[in-house]
Amino acid sequence: MKKVVTFGEIMLRLTPSGFRRFSQADSFEVIYGGGESNVAVSLANYGIDVDFVTRLPENDLGDCALMEMRKRNVGTSRIARGGERLGIYFLEMGAISRGSKVVYDRAHSAMADIKPGMIDWEQVFDGADWFHWTGITPAISQGAADATLEALEVASKMGVTISTDLNYRKNLWTYGKKSHEIMPDLVAHCDVILGNEEDAEKHFGIHPEGVDVTHGETIDAGSYISVCQQLMKKFPKCSKAIITLRGSISASHNTWAGVLYDGVELFQSRTYQITHIVDRVGGGDSFMGGLIYGLLEYGENSQQALDFAVAASALKHTIYGDANLATLDEVKKLMEGDASGRVSR
Repeated sequence: MKKVVTFGEIMLRLTPSGFRRFSQADSFEVIYGGGESNVAVSLANYGIDVDFVTRLPENDLGDCALMEMRKRNVGTSRIARGGERLGIYFLEMGAISRGSKVVYDRAHSAMADIKPGMIDWEQVFDGADWFHWTGITPAISQGAADATLEALEVASKMGVTISTDLNYRKNLWTYGKKSHEIMPDLVAHCDVILGNEEDAEKHFGIHPEGVDVTHGETIDAGSYISVCQQLMKKFPKCSKAIITLRGSISASHNTWAGVLYDGVELFQSRTYQITHIVDRVGGGDSFMGGLIYGLLEYGENSQQALDFAVAASALKHTIYGDANLATLDEVKKLMEGDASGRVSR
């Protein structure tokens, strides 16, 4: 069985219930999640052997985050303990024409204070086939960026396949460095790059050629081949570039699709109409989890890998919380065209 390692921060998510605004909240619903932990949960749910690596405080909240990973069959033996606190983010769920809002409270978290040398990466990658990280981690702090580079250098030396989700988060790059100063050296190690047109623009100044990007319903998937080509030219190690395509009709109704470019051929998925979004947080993470599974399971069949990723992510939008809890059978059923949603008896 193939083994995957993911690295990043898991946080405490606090959300007012029932689409309430922050100003209406008298209580918060608790969920534990984060970009790389969400990917790990997806993979474990599909039966992949996966370890999540992070740094957690030695207190009750750190223990709760650890238990959440163990509950989902994610390996936790390489998690470092220490630091002051668990990072928190507050989520106000949007609906119809009101978008969602996120407020971060993660300064001086255990993961933000991580430093190179705290993780034995040679032990972590012993027997591993795949390493996944995201652009969120180096945005947290200089120490987290340095630890990510340390991990990438070891993974590259050990011949591990490396993927990233570019995940630009403007509210995180606040420690004195801009993303374009940090990300290129990290992404240069990657074999598989996932992002969208905004990620490519904000990190690297890459724009789609010959297309005016809008936030409405119509998206021309073929127009994004230029983004993939520019990413592969900038990062020669990359063998697959993938763009997620979200059309935002409203906070409750999105279109969802993706394209994958392997340097020769552009593969396009079908477009899903997600008309009643339950929770879009983690949508990209569920896509990445599905993509890694698809590339491991289907080998060089890039079309099947892409179709699996898009179907998995479409289902995530129907599930409350950060992580995708859709089963392998449910994803394959939707991938094969059955979107009936009929009761399974």
